[in-house]
Amino acid sequence: MNQRLIERRDRGIIRHPGATYGTSLEGLPLHVYLPASQRAGLLILAAIHGDEAETTVVVSEALRCVPHEELQAAVILCGNPDGLIRGTRGNARGVDLNRNFPTSNWNPDPVCYKTRAHDARDIALSPGASPASEPETAALLSLLGRLAPRAVISIHAALACVDDAGDSHLGRQLARRCELPLLTEIGYPTPGSMGTWAGEQKLTLVTWELEDASLYDLKDRNVPILIDLMTGRFELEEP
Repeated sequence: MNQRLIERRDRGIIRHPGATYGTSLEGLPLHVYLPASQRAGLLILAAIHGDEAETTVVVSEALRCVPHEELQAAVILCGNPDGLIRGTRGNARGVDLNRNFPTSNWNPDPVCYKTRAHDARDIALSPGASPASEPETAALLSLLGRLAPRAVISIHAALACVDDAGDSHLGRQLARRCELPLLTEIGYPTPGSMGTWAGEQKLTLVTWELEDASLYDLKDRNVPILIDLMTGRFELEEP
């Protein structure tokens, strides 16, 4: 089936009406782009970590290709705008938003991350004063409650894998299409993560880790896949 896409010359701006689902710690609007029906079975989330700006760029490029009447997914270009502006993984308070979700294993100890795939995890961030203490996390949880999607794809960089603890049909499709390894264990603890929260809620969440590559290569490889996700060409559940 041929896809109807926005003409290339008209892809310089986002032509979808955005809705504000909350504000960041510093008062920046948190935007979501919704289908015309205002309902979506899939939510695509980029840049919950502010130092993964490539995820925003790649998702934006795909969204700018899709006519509004063809959009079937909810799309968040940046879940952490304060961090993105600063180039920091955490938000303006230095909280790792992907360790701030209300899970059974959340704890207040600092969480460490690495800046490159093969570095040591030796840079500490806070998981927040309490679960969902950060406005960005609370707003996202509220949005998920309102939309009640069947699945979420959270896009990160740059471990080059598809992490899907539930080994879902969606995750397997995505891994095959991306030609990336499908992992059911990422290999280190993730207390308070969105993935852990989703699992406890029986919500399919697939973490898509983009490759460590130039923006040009990332767009060439992944924009067509994102267009298919946004236009409903992936099955969210086993047929």
